[in-house]
Amino acid sequence: MSLNVCTFSGRLGKDAVVKQMTITGKDTTVANFSVAVDVGYGDTKDTLWLNCALWGKRAEGGLVRYLIKGQLVGVNGNISLRKYQGEDGIEKSSLEMRVSDVQLLGSKQDENTDIPFE
Repeated sequence: MSLNVCTFSGRLGKDAVVKQMTITGKDTTVANFSVAVDVGYGDTKDTLWLNCALWGKRAEGGLVRYLIKGQLVGVNGNISLRKYQGEDGIEKSSLEMRVSDVQLLGSKQDENTDIPFE
């Protein structure tokens, strides 16, 4: 049982980008996307950007075509903190989620309409 399981809901900041990669000699598919999650309320409301990666068969399926900018989604998975060096030479960090489940919570145009998928 994993203790690092998180669930967030929010809107996609851009369309998912699907790539083929080779990891330890095996070809695999990854779909990367970002989710804008509102935190706080009123004057203290802010937006947390969560970078997401959907791996393997899930990234190859028909769901990915619905992961478009503005789509309301729920994501479930494991969170990690990635540190990297920015173009300015300063060490930065970002929250990243290895997504195990994606739920479409409504269409981009109408939040009350479910999008059918295969």
